Amino acid sequence: MTTQTKPIELYFFPTPNGYKISAMLEELGVPYNVHIVHIGKGDQFKPEFLAISPNNKIPAIVDSEGPGGEPISVFESGAILKYLATKFGRFYPADPREQVKVDEWLFWQVGGFGPMLGQNHHFALYAPEKIEYAIKRYRDETHRLYRVLDTQLKGRDYIAGDFSIADLASIGWARGWERQGMDLKEFPNVAAWIERVSNRPGTRKGLELTVDSGARMDLTRDEDAKKVLFGQR
Repeated sequence: MTTQTKPIELYFFPTPNGYKISAMLEELGVPYNVHIVHIGKGDQFKPEFLAISPNNKIPAIVDSEGPGGEPISVFESGAILKYLATKFGRFYPADPREQVKVDEWLFWQVGGFGPMLGQNHHFALYAPEKIEYAIKRYRDETHRLYRVLDTQLKGRDYIAGDFSIADLASIGWARGWERQGMDLKEFPNVAAWIERVSNRPGTRKGLELTVDSGARMDLTRDEDAKKVLFGQR
């Protein structure tokens, strides 16, 4: 089992993607330092952050004890989860066939369950005008994805069998079901899974990672933050 003597540097903001990595680090029990990147104030465009996350998105990590003992930076939440799981040999199976199952659902999340739910949030909650077609389009797709997840969870405690990075990737997004316009009575397997994963001590602690009030934002009211987040080309 790999040990970590120096803290991993986590560049974080309290979003579903940010919580993936704080939950993973807590589950692993490795030391880490939190660096708040206030995405509503444009911290993600600072040169020192772009040096480790060129897509100007959180989360990102810097591991001073990377491969060969040399520092490494990793951006994109799915890549970070795989890096940490591979390094520490946890929450990612050794068997190649089981790895495929986890990878399928990890990429399902980063390619669909996150982006589509994010568009749902945008058009239903934050857009300056209510475009009914867009709201319906993304709520319908959100509903379809919840149905896919509910079907996969039938008879399973976790998405890909054992608890894995597939669950850590999806839990932060699924906990926002109410603001996404979903009714969990339609998805009983998802409801049970959310409770099961959220009550894991490590995941719960990671999902509860807090920032001071000055580092929070309310996109339903903060017009300056909207300009930073939604006005970039």
